[in-house]
Amino acid sequence: MLREMGKKAKAASRVLMTAGTQKKNSALAFIADAIEKNCDYIIEKNAIDLEIAQANEMSSSMLDRLRLNKERIFAIADAVRQIIALDDPVGKTLEGTTRPNGVVIEKVTVPMGVIAVIFEARPNVTADAAALCIKTGNCVILRGGKEAFNSNSAICEVMREALLKAELPKDCIQLVSDTSRASATALMTMNEFVDVLIPRGGAGLIKACTENSTVPVIETGTGNCHIYVDENADVQKAVEIIYNAKVSRPSVCNACESLVIHKNIASKALPLIEEKLSKANVVFHADSESGKLLSSFVPATEEDFGKEYLGYEISVKTVNNLDEAVEHIMKYTTGHSECIVTESYENSRKFMSRVDAAAVYCNASTRFTDGGEFGFGAEIGISTQKLHARGPLGLKELCTFKYLIYGNGQIR
Repeated sequence: MLREMGKKAKAASRVLMTAGTQKKNSALAFIADAIEKNCDYIIEKNAIDLEIAQANEMSSSMLDRLRLNKERIFAIADAVRQIIALDDPVGKTLEGTTRPNGVVIEKVTVPMGVIAVIFEARPNVTADAAALCIKTGNCVILRGGKEAFNSNSAICEVMREALLKAELPKDCIQLVSDTSRASATALMTMNEFVDVLIPRGGAGLIKACTENSTVPVIETGTGNCHIYVDENADVQKAVEIIYNAKVSRPSVCNACESLVIHKNIASKALPLIEEKLSKANVVFHADSESGKLLSSFVPATEEDFGKEYLGYEISVKTVNNLDEAVEHIMKYTTGHSECIVTESYENSRKFMSRVDAAAVYCNASTRFTDGGEFGFGAEIGISTQKLHARGPLGLKELCTFKYLIYGNGQIR
């Protein structure tokens, strides 16, 4: 079955790769309208997934990732429309040169071809990934998790029908119906049909893909995001940034999971941070020094400092200076998003130059690491690797390039 999907995707890619901007945008407009029009149908299918998830005692944060309502579905459609408004990255001349022999060489952006996306319990990824791929002239094979299968199927069905209205093959978008581990493993080795594999999910999924895939992988990593409160921080600013980064949506990869605080400001800042986060019943996993300043905490273990909680929990580490803060962060970072809160320009520059992550912040919530917030439109994920993409995976990162060489009979 997967090989048949691969064949169909490869055939469809030959059509889509030459579709112009107008046709691709038309397809995206039909997709956005269809998602809104079929809102009730998608919610109905999502309710099945939610019922199964609740029966299986899925955590509240994971249920939140899975849940769709009218507002979220319309937001998904709006994200597709935002992609329409973005510049088409395909067919751009990156470089051009004329050689001494008269040969003209141009470096031009082109689609990857067929992209496989393996993801877990967030049905909005189905639409985001498909829309980004259509805009960049790539066909996509989607393999979601079993938790969101009914939701994903409904969204995919709606999008495939919309493609036909734009006179594009519906097989430009396909969803794998088999949600077993075997189907994911098979996708990882479909080099004949799949050009790039993008995993989006937890540490286990990412590890499986990077270790077992023979198809080139763009790694989207987990987010153990740190916020370091420097001794020169504005305490109230720190409280609000940490609250937003931890509580606004704790189940996402750009949420703050780890708090690092300078000893000289800890006695003033930690009680206020705890007071604010207690409104959301956040559990603190603190080292001994931090614990002395908290009214309630769980002693932190080595595992806690490297953990992506994806819920209302946070680790806390008190440090003696900025050097120790950077050392702690670099030991446990996943390379996603890290932040310093400080009023010291010198310390902000030291931190931002020495911390190695896809996104490094000064005095702003890590929740901004997002394709939409960066002005890229929707994104497939946040890449924590360094080749060839890093940070939000938007349109440009879904293209490659080729060289076009124009001659007039030259021979070598």
